[in-house]
Formats: sequence, structure tokens, C-alpha cells
Amino acid sequence: GDTGPTGATGPTGPTGATGITGSTGPTGATGITGSTGPTGATGITGATGPTGATGITGSTGPTGATGITGPTGATGSTGVTGAIGDTGATGTSITATYAFANNTSGTAISVLLGGTNVPLPNNQNIGPGITVSGGNTVFTAANAGNYYISYTINITASLLVSSRITINGAPLAGTINSPALATTSFSATIITTLAAGSAISLQLFGLLAVATLSTTTPGAVLTIIRLS
Repeated sequence: GDTGPTGATGPTGPTGATGITGSTGPTGATGITGSTGPTGATGITGATGPTGATGITGSTGPTGATGITGPTGATGSTGVTGAIGDTGATGTSITATYAFANNTSGTAISVLLGGTNVPLPNNQNIGPGITVSGGNTVFTAANAGNYYISYTINITASLLVSSRITINGAPLAGTINSPALATTSFSATIITTLAAGSAISLQLFGLLAVATLSTTTPGAVLTIIRLS
């Protein structure tokens, strides 16, 4: 007879055992590059590499400013004394120009108001550059310069008379001795500048009288020395 109708599907049977893995298929095409990932942590510093070769020397730089001067060093020891040099020529002596004279004769001098020169005839020591007059009252200095002049006068009786040095007849300030009371002794010393040819005299003045010079001490002394 005819085949009957298909019966209802039976329940699924249990899963069979896994089959053998098939061979690997061909590699697929490379996929699109993904976005850059976050930077990783810094790695440990590597060991220092070997020193490179020395480079070429650079050009010299400009000179720097001068530094502060250092302290002075200690003084060195004294050197050996040098040989003595030749003796120089003899120089000219300024003080070779001088004059000394006094009066020890007890001369009586008639003093005038305007002045009377005192004669100095005794013990004369006159150097070159000074001459004395015939009356021993005027001493003339040939050369200009600074001169030391000193005098003393001693008389036998007190008088209110004055004394001085005159230069070319004019009183020399600083040598005038005018006592307030009568006296027997007069003196003065000065350093003064004289012109060439100056005439130097020692005088008593200021009173009409006779003054007798002492003999127990020099009655009058005059000293003249050129200093420069």
C-alpha cells in the first residue's frame, strides 16, 4: 500500500563528541592602527657613556679687568754698600766772607744826636768780600746775601745814649738799642739781607755827650758773617 504520513519529529539526541580541529585559515588583512596609548613611565637612566674626544680650543677671550693691588711685600735685606765715589770738587765757602773787629783802646767818642760811628781798629780779622775804611768805622760787603751781624758796646759811665747798626747811613731796624734809663752796656744781633756794596757801621746816637769805651772789657765789638 501507500506510504503513510511522516511521523512527528523525535526529541534531539545528545551532542556528539567535538570533531578534530581544522587547519588554520589564511591570515586576515591588517586591521586599522589603533590610537596611541598613554606614555609609559620613564625608564631607569642608562649607564654614562664614554667621554667624548676633546673639542678644539676656543679663541682667547678678552683680558679681564686688573685686579686689586696686593699688599706691599716685606722689605728686602739691605744690599752691599757700593764703592766710595770720587771726591767732588771743593765748593765755595759762603762763610769765608766775614769780619771781626773791636776797640780795646778806651776811645772817647763825641756822640752827636744824629749819630757817631764807633771806630773798631783792634784785633781785626777781615775775610775776603769785606773791606774796612781807613778810619775803621765802615765795613763794606762786596756781595749781596744774608748776613749775621752782632755788636756789643761797653762804656765807662752810665749815659742815656742809644746804639745801632747803620747800612749805607740808614738805621737797621732790629739793631736799635734805646734804653729808658742810663746804662753802660749795649748789644744787638740780627740776620739781615744786604745788597752788594752795603756799608755797615756801628753807632752811638741820641745824646750830646762824650762816651768813653771800656778797657776792662772790649769797649766795642762787631761781628759780620755772610750766611748765604
